[in-house]
Amino acid sequence: MDLFGPDPDSHPPDDSVSAADAPLADRMRPTTLDEIVGQDDLIGPGRPLREAIEGDRAHSMILWGPPGSGKTTLARLFARLTLGQFIAFSAVLSGIKEIKDVMRAAEAYRKAAGRRTILFVDEIHRFNRAQQDAFLPYVEKGTIVLVGATTENPSFEVNAALLSRCAVYVLRPLGDAEIVTILKRALAEPRGLSASLLRVQDEDLLYLASLCGGDARRALNVLEILAGTRSVAADGPPPVTREAIARALQRAPLLYDKAAEEHYNLISALHKSLRNSDPDAAIYWLARMLESGEDPLYVARRMVRFASEDIGTADPHALSIALDAKEAFHFLGMPEGALALAQAAAYLAAAPKSNAVYVAYGRVQEDLKAGLADPVPLAIRNAPTGLMKDLGYGRDYRYAHDFEEGTTDLDCLPERLRGRRYYEPRAVGYEKVVVERLKELAEARRKMKAQRRAARPDAIK
Repeated sequence: MDLFGPDPDSHPPDDSVSAADAPLADRMRPTTLDEIVGQDDLIGPGRPLREAIEGDRAHSMILWGPPGSGKTTLARLFARLTLGQFIAFSAVLSGIKEIKDVMRAAEAYRKAAGRRTILFVDEIHRFNRAQQDAFLPYVEKGTIVLVGATTENPSFEVNAALLSRCAVYVLRPLGDAEIVTILKRALAEPRGLSASLLRVQDEDLLYLASLCGGDARRALNVLEILAGTRSVAADGPPPVTREAIARALQRAPLLYDKAAEEHYNLISALHKSLRNSDPDAAIYWLARMLESGEDPLYVARRMVRFASEDIGTADPHALSIALDAKEAFHFLGMPEGALALAQAAAYLAAAPKSNAVYVAYGRVQEDLKAGLADPVPLAIRNAPTGLMKDLGYGRDYRYAHDFEEGTTDLDCLPERLRGRRYYEPRAVGYEKVVVERLKELAEARRKMKAQRRAARPDAIK
């Protein structure tokens, strides 16, 4: 077991005695549940995870949350307060061979000591399906208690069979005030930076926290950088400025993964902001995606789709605007092309909305699934040959341009679908004109049919 850490019968080392040269974030890792800042929904009094940890009720679990939210800390506390050996390794550095070695060692330990192994797997989403499958029989037999940590949605990244045998605990990003509490502790405690005499005003700590996206580890790393670069004058170090914080931080983190949940969260936010006619939110979410590294043409394609799905004929120009933005981006590239996409987002958000075309297409799909795929009516069939004409193709067809009304009383739907309404435009934007035009056409057809019925009552249905 030397490959994986200390003596198998020992618990994880006490973080309170971390080496003095360890990173600040590691030295400040909480050593009791009461030291943890945030996540009260999970580890507050009477909450399920706290009761499991304090009651030594070991069970397999997935800790899902953003970076710096406390997943590793909870896993270590869980292992420290639970009987059994603790083994930790990262999915980034381990493969199927290491997994099998751990499983064999866990079985041997259970036979010898009668206790289970607490197996902590950091970044479990990095394991592929076959590697995750290797855990399954040992979790089922109780040989190991699996504690997986992931920043990705387990629904997408963890095998369904393995996920069904694990409790999933969701950790939220820490709030700015919670990060400030952690930073103040680091500045005050001997294991932190108390010896550095680093001077940071409360409002500047809040500024630092606000730029860290709920990631306590990032905030502590920045604080450590500041402590290592401050010069000390006779009267002590000067106060840390916001400019110094910004230089140390360089840039606020943008949590994003182009293939996982955050990708879908952000494109959903963009789409729904456009639909809700909120250009400010639409441009914000657009920029979030582009600045995070999303493929701009993916965003452009989504906006083209939106122009048809959510605007349609309420503003016929919307589709052209979206397509023009795509072409402009092709021509300009990043970063200049981002403005064309932002212009399109603003236009689409402000445009009148109608999903009448989208609904109409969906209604047709439903009828087709129900088997309503009848032959084309003879009157509107093409008749390029004499045989087809003899069979009635094109018979009784009337050319709409020959009529002042610009329409005829032909029934263009199959007989079982006559009178079916798929497209029902709303009285918004240009669709107001469409609504009135369709009313005029319907009235003209009604009159034509009435006239033909009066002239040939036996021939007109």
